[in-house]
Amino acid sequence: MKKNLKTKLLLSSGPISLSLLFSLGIVPPALAQASSDATPAAPAPATGQSDAQPAAPASPDAAAAKPDQTPPAPTGFWERSNLLGDMGGLRPWLGNYGVTFGLQETSEYLNNLSGGTRRGGAYDGLTQFGIGVDTQKAFGLPGGIFNVSGLQIHGTNLTSRDLQTLQTATGIEANATTRLWELWYQQSLLGGKVDVKVGQQSLDQEFMVSQYAGTFMNATFGWSVLPSVDLPAGGPAYPLSSLGARLRVTPSDNWTVLAGVFDGNPSGNSVGDPQKLNAHGTNFNLHDGALFIGEVQYALNPAPSDPAAAKPSGLPGTYKLGFWYNTQQFADQGFDTTGLSLANPASNGIAQNHRGDYSFYAVADQMVWRPSVDSPQSVGVFARVMGAPGDRNLVDLGINAGVTLKAPFKGRDNDVVGLAVGYAQIGSHAQDFASTSAIYTPGYPSRSAETILEATYQYQVTPWWQLQADFQYAFRPAGGIPNPENPSQRIGNEAIVGLRTNITF
Repeated sequence: MKKNLKTKLLLSSGPISLSLLFSLGIVPPALAQASSDATPAAPAPATGQSDAQPAAPASPDAAAAKPDQTPPAPTGFWERSNLLGDMGGLRPWLGNYGVTFGLQETSEYLNNLSGGTRRGGAYDGLTQFGIGVDTQKAFGLPGGIFNVSGLQIHGTNLTSRDLQTLQTATGIEANATTRLWELWYQQSLLGGKVDVKVGQQSLDQEFMVSQYAGTFMNATFGWSVLPSVDLPAGGPAYPLSSLGARLRVTPSDNWTVLAGVFDGNPSGNSVGDPQKLNAHGTNFNLHDGALFIGEVQYALNPAPSDPAAAKPSGLPGTYKLGFWYNTQQFADQGFDTTGLSLANPASNGIAQNHRGDYSFYAVADQMVWRPSVDSPQSVGVFARVMGAPGDRNLVDLGINAGVTLKAPFKGRDNDVVGLAVGYAQIGSHAQDFASTSAIYTPGYPSRSAETILEATYQYQVTPWWQLQADFQYAFRPAGGIPNPENPSQRIGNEAIVGLRTNITF
């Protein structure tokens, strides 16, 4: 099951971007948005930040070298953006040659208090490392960015061990390993109106993502449960990626168009655990079908591209429409090649085959209140809807919605509190399979939908250190699958508490 690494805006530490952290639910969305002028040397935005990504490289160190235009970054231990500061001048020195780097550690503990297959807690963690190169400063090639990033994943997975939910409890949950994540080159053209990115990419950094949803820990608020469950290997999203090419066109501050084509299966094989099949992220495949994806974005009252221009007085928002299509073969979720239910003892056990799979989706992020243009306090809402055919997909409808409040208390300008819901409807043929199973296995539970309710609070201790307290409640896990301890009953509803800490070095 794919997790949401819910990247786009660069910390002064280098290529690990604020919106990458934001996509993990690690950085408040308002803090990530406030840094939208910073140029990434790392992966593009993870949760709806693609509209914020600048088209042409402009190293943060280069900006810092012009004090008449940009005030110097804070250097005090509690005020600077990373724990290690400029590392004795190493960061500025590398910046002179166009090189930026970043290191960040996320650790968390979650505990299942009720329901599930069993109760208990689990620790998991993620170390991220990235290097970015501004090719103009490094080689004299204007408009280019080279990026490589890696992951060191550690700990255990509460969801697969104790919960069995489709919507994974945390966005960083994955098999423990060290792996390459992204490896790409991006070239800006036509004065920044167009850019092309080629190489190993993770789609959850730019496509179908929501800015405000990135506050939350559950994976469905980053890379949604629908592609995570329905696409081969969960699609090219954390912790996996695929070779491909992405084109972005930004004709104005309001409009952005994204389109890409990628290898259809990031694991390189359809049999077995995808993360084990591609254990270190080095399966560079182009032979598993193709995944086509496109997205149109409209920004309402966006921040002007000219920093000197006045900010719009209206409340900002972003609205997106998109689709994806995978060319591979997909097995029916309920019926065999003769038309009998796969749950019928008379079935031949061979599922019908469907050529291709697709989905349409819509995403909306809208600030709905703030006292004034310069106030740190604001309320934002988000909604995302995705649909897919019910015959070949376990999930045929995914819905996310929620609300966040930034600066909930006086003096806590970068704290964020939020409430959200995630809904995953079981596909029609998978529901039929469960209903037919009940005919031959009395007491076998029906399947309908799984709902996750999440409440969270992000506490920004310093710019480089964040704590997050979290509570989730899962209604009807996996839509109502049997409890392995008692197959005549479904797995009980689950209450999960968690605490996350993130440090940017």
